[in-house]
Amino acid sequence: MSYQTYIFDLDGTLLNTLDDLAASVNNAMVLCRMPKRTVEEVRQFVGNGVRRLMELSVPDGVENPHFDEAFAAFKSHYSIHALDRTCPYDGVVELLNELKSRGKRIAVVSNKYCTATERLCHHFFGNYVEVAIGESETVRRKPAPDTVNEALRQLGVDRQGAVYIGDSDVDLATAHASRIPCISVLWGFRDKEFLLLHGATTFATTPLDILNL
Repeated sequence: MSYQTYIFDLDGTLLNTLDDLAASVNNAMVLCRMPKRTVEEVRQFVGNGVRRLMELSVPDGVENPHFDEAFAAFKSHYSIHALDRTCPYDGVVELLNELKSRGKRIAVVSNKYCTATERLCHHFFGNYVEVAIGESETVRRKPAPDTVNEALRQLGVDRQGAVYIGDSDVDLATAHASRIPCISVLWGFRDKEFLLLHGATTFATTPLDILNL
């Protein structure tokens, strides 16, 4: 089947955001006198939005009386430092350029809050990504199909001929809920064994592999 619409996850799929996320988590931890988290811990915590990231990072999560303070500190720091070390994975820009040259439609849906999603997509992929949708009060976050459905609506296409590309179990569940196939990437925040356990069947080892799937 030849896909016409490519809907991408952002963190761990198009962009390596891990170092900046970890830095903002640990800035909040220090300010709130909490134990810092390793980059590997943060890697395992991402995927369900920044609030969930902080729920897992803060000892006792939302039950911690200083949770709101830590979450606010994270958001404040990340709004300033989201571009410090974040960058596209090798081959991603080349992939998007080739998809665009073939007339494919490209969207991004993320559990990152909407302003950050739009900012990062505009900064790194402004010429390629037509629609960028993040978490907001009006659209349920992944794995609910709402962000994918909204991306399809804004693109003016139906789900026939669309494919979802992501790096996590959340992305697999999102594609299933959206009734479109999923390509799981192996350069992101989860390994192949984990993805297989969560039902992945189609893999890309490099971004350009996606062109042949």
